[in-house]
Amino acid sequence: MKDLPAFQRRRFDQVHKYISRVLTNPRQASTTRLVKLLTYDDGHYRAIFRGDYFVLQEGATGPTKSQWSTLKKHMKRIAPEVFIFKEHGEIPCGPEVRDPSVRCYYIDFGFMHRE
Repeated sequence: MKDLPAFQRRRFDQVHKYISRVLTNPRQASTTRLVKLLTYDDGHYRAIFRGDYFVLQEGATGPTKSQWSTLKKHMKRIAPEVFIFKEHGEIPCGPEVRDPSVRCYYIDFGFMHRE
């Protein structure tokens, strides 16, 4: 496994604004699908978001590899210095979402030092 880059710490409100923007799909709704933003000691973040960010094809049970790739590209377009972890997937929504039928997903990311 390759070593991870040293992440640049950013103010929580700046990161929250960034990922809220990323997780707003204007074709669906004008509100963000972000449920919770977690911070880690090494300076990376985990965004937990509602599954309805993704538009699923009929009969699909989750987002496709292409949809994840599109999300990652969108993150990079907004902030080119973002590092996105390979691991991503489904996760319990937690107490922030009371509807048990709602599925949540996570994506981990950090910001690399600009040179």
